[in-house]
Amino acid sequence: MRIFNYFVYIIKCSDNSYYTGVTNDLERRLYEHNHSKDDSACTFDKRPTILMYYEAFHDVNQAIAFEKQIKGWTRKKKEALIDKNWDKIKELAVCNNNSSHKNYNKTGTPFDSAQGDKT
Repeated sequence: MRIFNYFVYIIKCSDNSYYTGVTNDLERRLYEHNHSKDDSACTFDKRPTILMYYEAFHDVNQAIAFEKQIKGWTRKKKEALIDKNWDKIKELAVCNNNSSHKNYNKTGTPFDSAQGDKT
């Protein structure tokens, strides 16, 4: 039996914000978020916090990579992860800006090239 040694987690703070972190002891870390005396901690003024999601990992590098990925996500995408709504995560991952390859024909203009044309 393999033991999970690392956890990526999302907590919801009292100001309705989300905090994403990684730890090797989830129970201890959640306790710290709610009871630490360190007033410089980012969740100190946002108590109480509530665990909304966690994922277990065997490899610390995979856990750190996933934490960084989640931190780059929008609130809506984090909420889809919390809800385990995989279809919504895929939908929110689609690039919809005007320069997206799928919008090329919609805008009627070609992409700007980072390199000059070779003529």
